[in-house]
Amino acid sequence: MLLLVLGTAAGGGIPQWNCACPGCSGARAHPHRRRRHASLAVRTGEGRWYVVNATPDIGDQIEDRPELHPGPGPRQTPIAGVVLTDAELDHTLGLARLREADRLQVTATAPVRQALRDRLRLGEVLTPYTDLTWRDLPARGAEPLDPTASGLRISGIPVSGKRPRYAADAPDDDAWVVALRLYDPASGATALYAPALAAWPDSLQQAAAEADCVIVDGTFWDDEEPRRTGISSRTATGMGHLPIDGPGGTAERLAPLSARCLYTHLNNTNPLVDPAAPQHKRLARLGIEVAYDGMVIEP
Repeated sequence: MLLLVLGTAAGGGIPQWNCACPGCSGARAHPHRRRRHASLAVRTGEGRWYVVNATPDIGDQIEDRPELHPGPGPRQTPIAGVVLTDAELDHTLGLARLREADRLQVTATAPVRQALRDRLRLGEVLTPYTDLTWRDLPARGAEPLDPTASGLRISGIPVSGKRPRYAADAPDDDAWVVALRLYDPASGATALYAPALAAWPDSLQQAAAEADCVIVDGTFWDDEEPRRTGISSRTATGMGHLPIDGPGGTAERLAPLSARCLYTHLNNTNPLVDPAAPQHKRLARLGIEVAYDGMVIEP
């Protein structure tokens, strides 16, 4: 199993175009601090990759990785499809950027697919440009990630019913947001990817305990961060993201695990966007890392 970290930022990226907070200002002054929207590329075979979440940065994210470049044919691309963890705009707007593809396969849960088709009308928008197909993300059991190849298997673990704002009145369903479990039968390695966590159900805890690599939501350092920095009147949990630090925070859940644990999906207000922030040392003492754009992970 081979994973390419294409981005590690929460909504808006770092820097965010209309923000002058310390995190964004620091990224403008120090380009190595810049982070694109959170996304992964997963290799399923020689010259075949699936992208997890199609962000607004997807074009640049593909260009940053030679493994994802087209060729040798003029329109031959190694991108075999897209897998979605939720229906948020930051994870789906990039689908429109992929309209030049001859065919586009999107794997998602039923409520996510319905939101994209009925609310955003993506089916109507994209089908005049590309052969768009939808595939169900299994929430029970596991299926091959790549239908044309044996090997890597995928399943979705429902983690919350947090709906995007444009679908706030849609029916409740705990599969609105899922964690992805990737299993490689050849090596026995398992990776867990959960960039958005409003809750930590028992099923997620079990999957994390069995995984070799766990990459999870690190949007906010503590629960009061959104209110303290003035970006929201709600807490981190009120915005649908479990904080890293504090009682019930994700750090205390990750620390006892034997897996390699990393944070992704950092908000621009998170002190971890500064490489010199003391919070990095606190996590290091717990054996927890912060993922960075361009990171290569081989569980």
